Amino acid sequence: MANKNSSVVEITLSFLLGTATGFILGILFAPASGEETRKKIQESAIKTGEKAKESYEKIAGEAEKGIKIVKEKTHEGIDIVKDFVEKKKEELTKKPPEFPEEEETKK
Repeated sequence: MANKNSSVVEITLSFLLGTATGFILGILFAPASGEETRKKIQESAIKTGEKAKESYEKIAGEAEKGIKIVKEKTHEGIDIVKDFVEKKKEELTKKPPEFPEEEETKK
């Protein structure tokens, strides 16, 4: 599961980095004044930051869901094991001796 989330993060970050780099290079080589170029770069950086934040929030939300599911399943497993142990304890305390002769020799 961690490997899948890590892959999604890497792909998302690579995509965002590639988009930002391409946009900035396109602006730098396009004919425009320095002021316009700086403004476009700033806008691009803001948009890329917003996209990165959205992607991070989405991935973090999915990770939280996964963690919650794992915790629930772990608690369920622990409860099942506790119930099993309790049943076995009850069985052992109620079970008559297998060899009645042993009980007589102990007396």
